[in-house]
Amino acid sequence: MAIPLRQNLAVARYLARQKRAKRDKFPLLVEIEPLFACNLDCPGCGKIQHPTEILRKRLSVDDILGAMTDCGAPMCSIAGGEPLLHPDIEEIVARLVERKIFVFLCTNAVLLRRRIDRFKPSPYFSWVMHLDGMRERHDLAVNREGVFDEVVAAIREVKSRGFRVTTNSTFFNTDSPKTVRDVLDFLNDELKVDAMMISPGYAYEKAPDQEHFLGVAQTREMFRTAFADGHRRRWRLNHTPLFLDFLEGKVDYDCTAWAIPSYSVFGWQRPCYLMADGYAQSYKELIETTDWSSYGRGRDPRCENCMAHCGYEPTAVFATTASLRESLRAAMSIR
Repeated sequence: MAIPLRQNLAVARYLARQKRAKRDKFPLLVEIEPLFACNLDCPGCGKIQHPTEILRKRLSVDDILGAMTDCGAPMCSIAGGEPLLHPDIEEIVARLVERKIFVFLCTNAVLLRRRIDRFKPSPYFSWVMHLDGMRERHDLAVNREGVFDEVVAAIREVKSRGFRVTTNSTFFNTDSPKTVRDVLDFLNDELKVDAMMISPGYAYEKAPDQEHFLGVAQTREMFRTAFADGHRRRWRLNHTPLFLDFLEGKVDYDCTAWAIPSYSVFGWQRPCYLMADGYAQSYKELIETTDWSSYGRGRDPRCENCMAHCGYEPTAVFATTASLRESLRAAMSIR
């Protein structure tokens, strides 16, 4: 695991406060989408399928600061769309970092080297660059040649400037254990990124490509094989050991999507980042007006093949902190 000690301690203190307050639902991390506009047209993503008037909308700095104050989460992931298209993105990051909120800024990296001077390294800030395979596979996933090379160049550039770099790789049924290993070996050993996140692709309803999303059985088999022979222990994966166990099918969990809520130009999205069944104007309203018992495998057919971290990583975190054995196991893997 490659989660920094500072972040682990901050989250541990936050969880202890929630326990003392006897709260049963609270956010660990907020997925913020300050805009849906993007400079790529990825076939596995449905975000830019919104009409033009929606693609032109932006969350303001105050909108985002207000949302984080509203929910009190210690971490946020800024996604989209492409966040570097937002005219105030550097101010958004700086203001959140000032509040000692851990910020993960997700980007396809196409604009990153041109915008890098606007940002400053901080222990509370990490770039998250998408890399879904080696050159041919990644460029196919983003529907544009040359993007893989730009991501690699951007990773080298920002690391040389002292920034923390995390990657996010989404895998589909066109992948295999070998392609998973190829990209993670490259990121871990060649580029030496600080941490890597992995996720099976989720079937966005508006995504142009609906044929290549993984089912649960496929996901478990692919990751079980990819993780074998000591690879899982060697890679700097930005996940709890129990979430990786979940991907392999060693354990199963209920979805706790309320712990990683999504906030966008529409408001607080229910039930999660991946499904849109309406919106709330506050996190409190989201929690109190959403029937959480109606979501998850066996309850909603849209959830049957979902193993995404926005629903299951927090469950793994809660299971870790509830067990001394698992807490020690997670602590042993901190680098």
